[in-house]
Amino acid sequence: MYDPKSAKAEEFICHEEIEATLAFAEEHKNDRELIKSIIEKAKELKGLSHRDASVLLACEEEDLIQEVYALAEQIKKDFYGNRIVMFAPLYLSNYCVNGCVYCPYHYKNKTICRKKLTQEEIKKEVIALQDMGHKRLAIESGEDPVNNPIEYILESIKTIYSIQHKNGAIRRVNVNIAATTVENYRKLADAGIGTYILFQETYHKESYEQLHPTGPKHNDAYHTEAHDRAMEGGIDDVGLGVLFGLEHYRYEFAGILMHAEHLEARFGVGPHTISVPRIRRADDIDPDQFDNGIDDDIFAKICACIRVAVPYTGMIVSTRESKACRERVLHLGVSQISGGSKTSVGGYSEPEPEDENSAQFDVSDNRTLDEVVNWLMQLGYIPSFCTACYREGRTGDRFMQLCKTKQIQNCCHPNALMTLKEYLVDYASPETKAIGEALIQKELANVKSDKVRDIVVQRLDKIEEGSRDFRF
Repeated sequence: MYDPKSAKAEEFICHEEIEATLAFAEEHKNDRELIKSIIEKAKELKGLSHRDASVLLACEEEDLIQEVYALAEQIKKDFYGNRIVMFAPLYLSNYCVNGCVYCPYHYKNKTICRKKLTQEEIKKEVIALQDMGHKRLAIESGEDPVNNPIEYILESIKTIYSIQHKNGAIRRVNVNIAATTVENYRKLADAGIGTYILFQETYHKESYEQLHPTGPKHNDAYHTEAHDRAMEGGIDDVGLGVLFGLEHYRYEFAGILMHAEHLEARFGVGPHTISVPRIRRADDIDPDQFDNGIDDDIFAKICACIRVAVPYTGMIVSTRESKACRERVLHLGVSQISGGSKTSVGGYSEPEPEDENSAQFDVSDNRTLDEVVNWLMQLGYIPSFCTACYREGRTGDRFMQLCKTKQIQNCCHPNALMTLKEYLVDYASPETKAIGEALIQKELANVKSDKVRDIVVQRLDKIEEGSRDFRF
């Protein structure tokens, strides 16, 4: 039985309910009256059920698809404005005991170069990231209780937060590590992490078990219920994701929305972020060996439908995607992207030698952070390095209450302008700085409160003079 409030994976991600949803969506994919009614429901900005959203994803009526796209862009503006949050991944170790057949970290791979950063190497990587201008990291690690125990992760987080270099500081560390215990999640919460991110990879239980033939990750229920344990351990913000290409995309879409519904139903707080990675070529991984790859058109449609279905969530697209693809989905609801990323273990402070490949996947967007920031601003977006909500306690239900009422922009918009100013003064190229200064002056007019605008103007001047880290 499907029960979004259940703590059991097979009940809140119910195979029979997904199959029924897909059949309903297929039956009604050209039902214009129903599709129009779902679009009208989405305009209420309260989200859609997995079944309603699946109908939109299946829709074949081109004019209605374009309505969904336009609505997705508008919903993103309503909730998050024209801000795009910037981050970078930091891979700590690629040692792993799992046998995942789509990931080059799998333990049977003898060609990938195994690496684990020491704390001194982490310091060098973090300084390099700070010198680029990053303020928010997502740390990544393979699952290996000997090489990558929770103590190593916690020590690494402490190291990252401790480093102050020139005007650089990492102000938020998100964590993407394997499913673990409530006790360990409590330790991560105590370490001051931001969001705990864990991709399901696939919500199809039978496929999941085949794709994870060995290792602790083989346990589908333990993995699927990890976000619940994280919440129970005191982590307010969790991030969902699937790896598109492993199973049929419509199945995964319904599954991830059911997971979001479950978190809302059980904890009153849905996912802080949803990521939409596609399988990419890697050391010994050929994406063509998988039968469920999706093209850019389907990928764009997925992004738009997630945005209208879960309007409050942050949607993440990484450098797995090309510049052209990222530009397209920025208009369809994406609110966070990485820039200047490396998926190797190390590589920020010094380029990785060609004969020491340790990367988890090939990067499609190889531009520098400055180039990405410049590009975003020329598209009319505000690159945001803000981490204020996390540090002001606006997390979990407190963040969601402000976000769902669209009040979060009262803080986030001015904070974005101030953190962009920091970037322009400390790290930007002359061309990027000129574009950014003009954008800030233009955006000041969009700060609704005269009082807040005056404070922002004063703080922008102080940033120019050398002060840092202002926030509302």
